[in-house]
Amino acid sequence: MNIDNSFFLEKAKICLSPNSSDRKSNEVSLLVIHNISLPPGNYGGDHIEKFFTNQLDHEEHPYFQDIANLKVSSHLLIKRDGSITQFVPFNKKAWHAGISTFRGREDCNEFSIGIELEGTDESKYEKEQYESLISVTKELMSFFPDIKKDTIVGHSDIAPDRKTDPGKSFDWSYFRSNLD
Repeated sequence: MNIDNSFFLEKAKICLSPNSSDRKSNEVSLLVIHNISLPPGNYGGDHIEKFFTNQLDHEEHPYFQDIANLKVSSHLLIKRDGSITQFVPFNKKAWHAGISTFRGREDCNEFSIGIELEGTDESKYEKEQYESLISVTKELMSFFPDIKKDTIVGHSDIAPDRKTDPGKSFDWSYFRSNLD
């Protein structure tokens, strides 16, 4: 973790998103795991980076027209090969959770870090993604001591009526057992 008025992961490629804002407090106590692929089910390329930085060509694919007006981001994206891109410094609020609630607290963006895995609910995640996710999670837990195993959740846990990610293909048992 590199601190210079912002929080960046040293091993991450930086691709800053305008879709962020200041947090109301410095408390970070929740880690939310998501999945994304653009277009859905397609991997590789730079569509996700362009989407999170509002540079996606909406004429390039019919699905992109459906998401043309969305302004979203996450703190991190972990690609299929395990490479990491950071869009928002950890001390700022990324716009990843939307309408959400965790243990009675609304607006999870305010107190969480969002990590996107390149994938779908049904596709098996790659070993390299788990390795990167485990490494990053351990570092975040060390830096933000209020993030504990029981405050690491999927998007589906904080927005169950609208979201299903990271999906049934995510191996929670393997992931959590490697956080020790």
